[in-house]
Amino acid sequence: MATPIAARDRFRSRRTAGFTESVIREMTRLAVRHGAVNLAQGFPDFAAPDILKQAAKDAIDAEFNQYAITWGAKPFRDAIAAKYRRTYGLEFDPEREITVCCGSTEGMIASLLAVTNPGEEIVVFEPYYENYQPDALLCGAERRLVPLHAPDWTFDPEELRRAFTSRTKAIILNSPNNPTGRVFSREELEVIAALCREFDVLAITDEIYEHIIFDGMRHVSMIELEGMRNRTIVVNSMSKTYSVTGWRVGWVLASPDLTDSIRKVHDFLTVGAAAPLQHAGVVALSMPDSYYEELAATYAAKRDHILGMLERTGFRPFRPSGAYYVMADISGFGFSGDREFARHLVETVGVAVVPGSSFFEETSGGSQLVRFCFCKKYETLKAAEERLQKI
Repeated sequence: MATPIAARDRFRSRRTAGFTESVIREMTRLAVRHGAVNLAQGFPDFAAPDILKQAAKDAIDAEFNQYAITWGAKPFRDAIAAKYRRTYGLEFDPEREITVCCGSTEGMIASLLAVTNPGEEIVVFEPYYENYQPDALLCGAERRLVPLHAPDWTFDPEELRRAFTSRTKAIILNSPNNPTGRVFSREELEVIAALCREFDVLAITDEIYEHIIFDGMRHVSMIELEGMRNRTIVVNSMSKTYSVTGWRVGWVLASPDLTDSIRKVHDFLTVGAAAPLQHAGVVALSMPDSYYEELAATYAAKRDHILGMLERTGFRPFRPSGAYYVMADISGFGFSGDREFARHLVETVGVAVVPGSSFFEETSGGSQLVRFCFCKKYETLKAAEERLQKI
């Protein structure tokens, strides 16, 4: 006789009880089921650069098909170091300070597992990328949430200070920010850095959208600031910059002592990222500056396009300064909440978005918000606009 479902609860770990499956990936599955235009999950629906695809094919043909060194193929780590030297003037030792991971998703959880202990606290800005909640829970850490205030998604320095305590181990910073598109200024980063130094706290920075930035703004990495070189962990990936979200190749930069711990966790989480794609990554990270300039210009035009599209169809969008998402106010449509609205949109209208509440601790926080992504072909965005006319 089968064991009753209720009795099987004892086989479920407590660490997974506090979160559900990804709402973002759920919306993609619903989009497929209902034949909807997918403006929910942040993956491009256009081709990756031909030069990268050819590099991956060449690497496979050259028999880079077995394990690379667990913390990354040497040519790829060298390319990462060269890229940061060229872009930021920062020096990283490929042998002691760079760990190649299976995307920034693994980079973040590996870093948190490596530096936090159960009961310690992690400061997180809200709204936040949905993975940060289960990441903290899997580490046994507690989150201290600090609000980003609309419409500009700025933080109050005093609210941030109150979040730091003697138990604080790290702060997670995502800039350009998902879901808001907020790009933190150097002045804001200096406020955060001063608190990190005062309270002896690490900064773990998710910089995956570093090159998708608009309106003449510049991405500043926390690790550039005075006193932060040895207390910052930088998490990044090829996914967004090179339109290869399915490759799952990322990296973590940190001082040697932190890297040592991160590599131990990474080794037993995944062993290593795909070897041929690491070798293709050497080509990606050698792209000229013109590639990044064109990338930002292309996404700036698509941002302006989707902002106009949303305004024409009754939304009140917030203008992002970076990344490729737009948060939009849906209060004018008369729905009781974001989840009901998103379900209606995907099932009846034929457009998939992400309910705003999935980026907040309390569902009421984003109950009148949804997130659109615009890393899509213009044909896709225009098809979405035609469908949105229905509401």
